[in-house]
Amino acid sequence: MKLTDKKRKDILQAAIQEFREQGFPAARVNRIAELAEVSKRTLYKHFESKEVLFAAITDILLEQIAASPKLSYDPGKPLREQLIAAVRDYIDYLSGEHYMGLNRLVMSELLRDQKLAQAFFSKAEMQDGPIQTLIGEAMQAGALRQAEPGFAAGQLLSMIKHFLMWPEFLLGKKADVDAEAVMADCVDMFLAHYRAGA
Repeated sequence: MKLTDKKRKDILQAAIQEFREQGFPAARVNRIAELAEVSKRTLYKHFESKEVLFAAITDILLEQIAASPKLSYDPGKPLREQLIAAVRDYIDYLSGEHYMGLNRLVMSELLRDQKLAQAFFSKAEMQDGPIQTLIGEAMQAGALRQAEPGFAAGQLLSMIKHFLMWPEFLLGKKADVDAEAVMADCVDMFLAHYRAGA
């Protein structure tokens, strides 16, 4: 890794720490530079403002979502099993400590600043979710009725997140539910709505 790339990475990590500890409005550029062990001038060379630095952090969050492997439909396996495995992996990823902390940081600022929120969600809409490909291919194969795969994936994941992600995101603890049963029920509801011929 080049020294400039390392400095950029160090600045981003320091900014994440400072934003988490102080919140975006109270975060200080001097403190970020100090945590990253760079001069303020070096920080501004990489990021011209605190807002640009925050935008770079939102890009990291989106890149992490985009980097999750896209899942292909396997006609030789039951679709229900494939969907349950896919949502299980997705929830495991979302509830990881690093992702959850970064997500809390970003979302708290997006609630405060509508312009940042609009920019973030415009970028997010351009990405395929990790389960969208699986659902789209299942639709093409006739295992599910034809619909817009991204919308269908959003419906399934919204149900799952309601029970298994949002309680932890907001309260800092896992919901007191049987996660496997919740995933199975949500997938069954999804399949009842989207099964071919429905």
